[in-house]
Amino acid sequence: MAGHSKWANIKHRKGRQDAKRGKIFSVLIRELTVAAKLGGPEPDDNPRLRTAVDKALSANMNKDTIERAIQRGAGGLEGENLEEVSFEGYGPGGIAIMVESMTDNNNRTVAEVRHAFTKSGGNLGTNGSVSYLFEKKGLINISDGQDPDQIMEISIEAGAEDIEINDDNSVSITSAPQDFETIKTALIEADIAIDNSDISLVPETTVQADMETSLKVFKLLEMLEDLDDTQSVTSNIEFAEGMLEELD
Repeated sequence: MAGHSKWANIKHRKGRQDAKRGKIFSVLIRELTVAAKLGGPEPDDNPRLRTAVDKALSANMNKDTIERAIQRGAGGLEGENLEEVSFEGYGPGGIAIMVESMTDNNNRTVAEVRHAFTKSGGNLGTNGSVSYLFEKKGLINISDGQDPDQIMEISIEAGAEDIEINDDNSVSITSAPQDFETIKTALIEADIAIDNSDISLVPETTVQADMETSLKVFKLLEMLEDLDDTQSVTSNIEFAEGMLEELD
């Protein structure tokens, strides 16, 4: 979890830059479209779409844009035919990396992902080469200022697998994907404000990297994140202490 959490924190630090490039909105729109295509246009009947709508609203996407993306996925509007694809590979130092993409041209996406790995001293692997090192988990983060005992009690009762109080007094909750919505709903009904939540790949174990490897892997992760078709990037790296200062 440590590698995932640190990468998430670093991405959060970069959030404003990404938003300026329109990357965040394009990722959210693709997720809304595919979620509606696979599970139908009603968020109440489609947990994946409900999560996507929550994320879009949290990113201040207007409701008209959200509705158009949902209609497109449900077949109500013309649009690109997107498919979900995953890529597995190794970065510098043998760090395992998973890339989840949505694309209307798989050949283009494969070429772009392979180029990023090769340029950064890594290599794109075959299916199954690193995916066994990761698993899907529900992740819920709650900012400081709320009762951690209440949060723990509600989350455990609703099926949480793990609850961690972080150094900044925020609370991180981990669950099986099938329990994610139940926990989230229970927290909301108790007036607990959720900072962010998602179902994501997380590494089962992490690899501690030195500063040189950390900087190289960070650049590769950035390059993969910035590809137009990328939805998410996850690695099993635990970055070296002080890396953020090196980047500034």
